[in-house]
Amino acid sequence: MIERYIFPQIKNSLDKNKIIILYGPRQVGKTTLLKKLEKEWGVASKYFLADRPSVKTLFDYDKIDQNISEIAKYKLILLDEAQNIANIGRVLKIIHDTHPDVNLIATGSSSFDLANKTSEPLTGRSIQMQLYPLSYQELYKQSDFDQRQQILNKMLIFGSYPEVYFPSQLTSLNRLENIASNYLYKDILQLADINRPELLEKLLQALALQISSEVSYSELANMLDVSIVTIEKYIQLLEDSFIIFRLQSLARNQRTEINKSRKIYFWDLGIRNYLINNFNDLSLRSDTGKLWENFCVAERMKYLKYNQKLTKSYFWRNYAQAEIDYLEESNGHFQAFECKYNSNKKSKLPKNFSDYYTVSSYQNINPQSIGEFLL
Repeated sequence: MIERYIFPQIKNSLDKNKIIILYGPRQVGKTTLLKKLEKEWGVASKYFLADRPSVKTLFDYDKIDQNISEIAKYKLILLDEAQNIANIGRVLKIIHDTHPDVNLIATGSSSFDLANKTSEPLTGRSIQMQLYPLSYQELYKQSDFDQRQQILNKMLIFGSYPEVYFPSQLTSLNRLENIASNYLYKDILQLADINRPELLEKLLQALALQISSEVSYSELANMLDVSIVTIEKYIQLLEDSFIIFRLQSLARNQRTEINKSRKIYFWDLGIRNYLINNFNDLSLRSDTGKLWENFCVAERMKYLKYNQKLTKSYFWRNYAQAEIDYLEESNGHFQAFECKYNSNKKSKLPKNFSDYYTVSSYQNINPQSIGEFLL
């Protein structure tokens, strides 16, 4: 079993009089983490799957006063897929306030639903964490030298969902198809007011073809024959379901820089490649550079989140077509990164960027230098 980077952080957050809310897409390993915690705590812990009717009854808001003694006999409550319980925020608040010695961990595969149900009742009472598909950092640290040479290729083509990453190629494809067809849209279709699931799939396919490029909502709206408001709504739902994420442009010199623009990346490239039905080797692809940029930015986002580093992230482009793939701002200083899969290709920091901003470092990120970027 790969040791998840977030596991020690979860353990260290116990006994701090805080409810832990763990977000992450389905099939990413949340249940495995809870089961591991249950095993380590032994009889003092209890795992509950909120999909089950008996669990919904036990945590029913109208019956919580009579059931709370049964729940609170455990010192660690692990509530999986907590968004399936009505009034879950109020239920957790009651348990926490009446039995502060009980540790509560609730997971959700859709931030837009669980967050809405817990945000107000749990104000000041909770810690939010996120679990992503396996990160390069996690895989690298627990692999030998020969395996490390294969990590990048597999992550770029098949992604890093746990049950997809480790099996043979044929099994990986079957399991990836299962995740994409059975789980990818499940929360959005069930929990959001979506009446055109076919539009959701067409939008995802369009976004899959535009990774690492600037995305125009108006162009997407024209392409799919819907309003910009609909595009914005669907993209927000896809982001809240941990399928995609947005990177905004940096634009403080309004005369020369392109503002109000964004790029959209996929958290998992296996899902992206499934949407366009392309699992060819990197040597046979025309989109390797785009895959590499998506990989670098997504893995850096995981790195920053897991290591609790506070920084603002952007990309940059001006009207003269000078650009920087990825930027991080901290205390008014910028680290700039250019993602180049071909290590023979080098780029320089655009002078019109360094003339206007304070830059502390500039790096070309390729497969040979990825370690210093992500480890």
